[in-house]
Parts: sequence; structure tokens; C-alpha cells
Amino acid sequence: MGKIKIIQPGLMTTVQDLGRYGYQQFGVSVSGAMDSIATRLANILVGNREEEGLLEITMVGPEIEFLDSMIIAITGGDLQPIVNDQPIKMNRSVLINPGDCLRFQGIKKGCRSYIAFAGGVKVPVIMGSKSTFVRAKVGGYKGRALQSGDILDIGEPTNSLEYLVGREVKKDFYDYGSNPIEVRVILGPQDDAFTQEGMQTFFNGEYIVTNKFDRMGYTLEGEKIEHKEGADIISDGISMGAIQIPNQGTPIIMMADRQTTGGYTKIGNVITVDLPKIAQAKPGDKIFFRKSTLEQAHQLIKQQESKIQKWKQQLDTLKKEVISTRKFHLKINEIVYDVKVQELKNE
Repeated sequence: MGKIKIIQPGLMTTVQDLGRYGYQQFGVSVSGAMDSIATRLANILVGNREEEGLLEITMVGPEIEFLDSMIIAITGGDLQPIVNDQPIKMNRSVLINPGDCLRFQGIKKGCRSYIAFAGGVKVPVIMGSKSTFVRAKVGGYKGRALQSGDILDIGEPTNSLEYLVGREVKKDFYDYGSNPIEVRVILGPQDDAFTQEGMQTFFNGEYIVTNKFDRMGYTLEGEKIEHKEGADIISDGISMGAIQIPNQGTPIIMMADRQTTGGYTKIGNVITVDLPKIAQAKPGDKIFFRKSTLEQAHQLIKQQESKIQKWKQQLDTLKKEVISTRKFHLKINEIVYDVKVQELKNE
């Protein structure tokens, strides 16, 4: 087990995983990583389960001191990470030594990065998830964003560190930082609540991300979308990427910490493969909506999953399972060394 210390927390750094599913019926938000693809890729790089807990950082990154050696990988938006003032590669597993310090120089592409640690972040599992839901003070590290002085435990890797270093994500997995952003949308469930002119406005208009953006949702500004009557409906469920059009007529895209139900008309839903584009959008970015179908969305998600699984299989050919780990204190010439010995499965 290793430890990390938070020297500076950044703007918003939380423990997340792939979410807290099965509890929306009780009013509990799903939460989880805003960018699930970046989360999965980071965990795969360091040999974790795809749903393992990691750190999500937003716009301004933290400063982290490593108290033990470990393998990390940083994916998602490029906030220009540096270790001991030297740049390190995004989308690549890296060996970190005790005393090393990780910082971020600022946004280059996107706005959210994900830091995975071999062994995962060790925090309590609440309702099946490690994810932090700050509004309810549930999950993660003490139910809140990280603060200066916090010390987090990192689990024991299940794979030999030797075989985890230098693993890389293929560049064609995602494209962050493009502006304007085109996102594909499936209409419904209340698309019939809008006039024909309103629908044309939605698909032909340009919308800009405002400063009202967080893990709950993104408020956009642009030309107003016309309702037939009004925006109020009997409250129903809200999915990730649902696009609400309240009375003012401009879209709100609902995200990871969205409420479980809402009483505004929803003109459509961003398809799953395009959700990372929204998660990485920042104030001032332009968004255009394009019409898609359920069949197209299914085909795109199948293609994405196939690509990820093929990449995982390639990485697994290099993986060695750790059967046991023993730690020793060796004293040589009055100098004490901490030594870890791993027994690997012979395949």
C-alpha cells in the first residue's frame, strides 16, 4: 500500500469511479466520472479494473507529493502535468518515486484530467461506489473535494510494476479540445413539446458554454428554442446527457451529478460516445447539435467498445499476475533499504 499527500487541491479534485448505479429510485444521484472513457483508459493503463477509483481534476490541477513509489497514468484533458518540474506524457503509465511532486501548468486541451494509481484510491465503498457526490457529502474522501494536507491511501497493485510502466493509449481513442464541438443527439422524450421553428433553431443554432457549468450540468447560451406551450412537465427521470429546455429557451445539458428527476421539457439526449466531448468543454466553447438515431448510437458504442477491448487484449499479453508480495528492510553498510519482492505467476 502507498500514500499520496495533497499539497494544493486545485480547483475541484475529487475521488470518482464509474458511478453509483441502482439508487436513483431513492433520490441518490449517480455521480461518477464526468468523462467515463478517460476514466476507463487511465485504469486500464495502470492495470486496475476499469471501474476502480481515481482522481478527477477540473481546470486547475492539484499539487501532489508521493510518499511511496507507484505507477500512475493521466488521461482526459491535457492540463500539462509535470513531475519535479519535468513534463510527463499524458495517456501513458509512469513510474513515480517517493518524494516526487506532481503539478499541472494549466489547460492545453479539454478541462478535466484523470489520475489513476496502480491499486486504486482506497476510500470506503458507499452504495457500491467510491464516487464523491459533494452536494450530499457522500462517498469519496470524507464526502468532499480534496483539501491541502489530505493523505490518501493507494491500494496494492495486482500486477507487476515492471509490466505496467510505459503502456500507452492509442491517439485515435478520442479527440479533446476541438472548438466548435459537434455532438450527436437522439430526440426525446419531450421533443413533441417544441414548435417546428424551435427544432430548427436547436439543430441549426450555435450555443456557447457559459460560466454556469459544473458536475451537475452545463448551461448554454444562444438563440432561444420555442416551445409549443410551456416548459413545465410532470417530473420524470433524467439521464446523463439529457438536454433540458426550461422557460428561458436555452439548453442545459445534464451531467454526472444531475438530480434524479426534473420538471422541464427534454428535447433530446447526447449519445453516449459524445458525452466526453461535453465533459471536456469549458466556458466559451461553441457547441452544435446534430440529429442522430438510436440505431446509429448503438453502432457507435459497439465500435468504441470493440476498439477498447482489442487494445486491452494487446496490453494483457504483457501482463504478469502477482501471486504474492513481501516487503523487507535490508541494512547494508549502516544504510536501511525498503525492498519489495513480488512472486509472479508463470504463464
